[in-house]
Amino acid sequence: MALLQIAEPGQSTKPHEHKYAAGIDLGTTNSLIATVRSGVAETLPDLKGNHLLPSIVHYAKDGTVSVGYSAKIFQCSDPANTVSSVKRLMGRGLADVQTIKEFTANQLTASGIGMPAIQIFDQIRNPIEISAEILKVLAHRAESALGIPEGDSLGGVVITVPAYFDDAQRQATKDAAQLAGLNVLRLLNEPTAAAVAYGLDTGNEGIHAIYDLGGGTFDISILRLEKGVYEVLATGGDSALGGDDFDRAIASYLVEQAEVDAADRQAHQMAMLKAREVKELLTEHELIDVHFMNWDGQISREQINELMAPIIDKTLLACRRTIKDATLKFADIREIVMVGGSTRVPLVQQKVADYFKQKPLTSIDPDRVVAIGAAIQADILIGNKSNDQLLLLDVLPLSLGVETMGGLVEKIIPRNTPIPIARAQEFTTFKDGQTAMAIHVVQGERELVDDCRSLAHFELRGIPPMVAGATRIKVTYQVDADGLLNVMAEETTSGVQAEIQVKPSYGLTDSQVTEMLKNSIEKAEGDMQLRMLREQQVEASRVIEAVRAALQDNGQQLLSEQEFAAIESALRQLEIIAQGTDINAIEEAIKVVDTNSQEFASRRMDASIAKALVGSEVDEL
Repeated sequence: MALLQIAEPGQSTKPHEHKYAAGIDLGTTNSLIATVRSGVAETLPDLKGNHLLPSIVHYAKDGTVSVGYSAKIFQCSDPANTVSSVKRLMGRGLADVQTIKEFTANQLTASGIGMPAIQIFDQIRNPIEISAEILKVLAHRAESALGIPEGDSLGGVVITVPAYFDDAQRQATKDAAQLAGLNVLRLLNEPTAAAVAYGLDTGNEGIHAIYDLGGGTFDISILRLEKGVYEVLATGGDSALGGDDFDRAIASYLVEQAEVDAADRQAHQMAMLKAREVKELLTEHELIDVHFMNWDGQISREQINELMAPIIDKTLLACRRTIKDATLKFADIREIVMVGGSTRVPLVQQKVADYFKQKPLTSIDPDRVVAIGAAIQADILIGNKSNDQLLLLDVLPLSLGVETMGGLVEKIIPRNTPIPIARAQEFTTFKDGQTAMAIHVVQGERELVDDCRSLAHFELRGIPPMVAGATRIKVTYQVDADGLLNVMAEETTSGVQAEIQVKPSYGLTDSQVTEMLKNSIEKAEGDMQLRMLREQQVEASRVIEAVRAALQDNGQQLLSEQEFAAIESALRQLEIIAQGTDINAIEEAIKVVDTNSQEFASRRMDASIAKALVGSEVDEL
């Protein structure tokens, strides 16, 4: 007998319909986007094959916004209008971030939404707006790679956040995604995302430690993998500690050696870039030659190890606390999974191995594993795969409580409680005839309200007047899968209720998000044109710089006067045209330079090969 498939009108899913979803790792230093194609989760590259997108945004005076590698070139030439490590500002107060050295005191200002903002020319840019620019570029990359028709968009995304992000930081991340026009299916803790990717890759069950050291954040999570269920037993870390701190320590050493003026901001930015280069080179080598400003010297791996060791030790202290929270011993941990680009540093791997008394696993690319895990979860949540194949039990990173008399905190939901969760607790009135109660929602581990973060205030009114202690007020805290909070208070005898969806003071109001979305839609076409123009101008600058350097190197030896003059003429013409606003003209001028310099490039290659072969025997070759 044939069976009819019954569904609500317009709600039935088409057979074999594949919905577009992606996982986004919105990182402090670099960001990535991944998706599942033909059953395989993979990160998506840009047109030049780069999978990583530097989390850097540059604002030009004409309003053009550059993101990623095209913004990175302005870090030294225009540092005042180039923003990096913006994730460190997300959902935090101005006082919290005054010590972050990526942002100078004259850059940071109040935004009007609680979070710090950055002064860019005559405008104030908040971290949510800046993060949205990064998310827009990633979304566009996915739409292009997946062949999503114009006018269509991704069905949804899973965005990863550090496990130690509090409610305000999570809400700020969702606001940024909304501003970028993305539908957030879920916020997923970064270590949990890594466990998803890693667990599916190896099939190993048992207790695992996920050691996640990124550019600006550190997370340690203890997870139990059993029969397809990923349960987070405990999580800890520091949302303001990461590989950037390695770079700052090395940069301080370079600045000291070169005797750089403390007020020379551009030199300090150059020191950060050089420090990152030094760190990466010493990952592969024991000793390197370094030239910075007016200083030439050598730096050894042993020297930078001394600079980095105290920072790594801080991460190990967090590991100890988290293992204690999970009521485990070091011997209970089967494997340590390394996540985050900063775990490539040999000293990190060595110290983690010594601390846990076992060699950590580094088989999966630490830069990509979080995005891949997020993509797998997005594919499930969008409906492409049965969600009974994978169950995630994430945990609340910090306790949620309510203020009681004397400025004390009564914890309603303790930290490391699996989410989603709903818990209720009863309170009573303090005075006879009291008809209203003020409820103050806080988050943190301390006993006093002043030492915790304030999340929201609201009032329950209309309570029947009774003697003190007779009224029963039931306060319910409900945390969804993203770690976001809803609070309801009810007087149980009368049924009087009050409710609030906690919108942290460090987030955008709905009207502000709406206004920003409206502005982004109205100015979309103009912004795209400005972006294309700036990209061509950046390409022109790159070509001019590269060809001029080659001419200076051996142009006189390899070219006739006429050939040299022709290339110089094409370069001068490109410089003039690049100052204008004609995108096609700039593109054509770049082609002219390329045509005029092709023969020169060929001769340079021949000369390089000939130089390499000097003194070699035919038999050797």
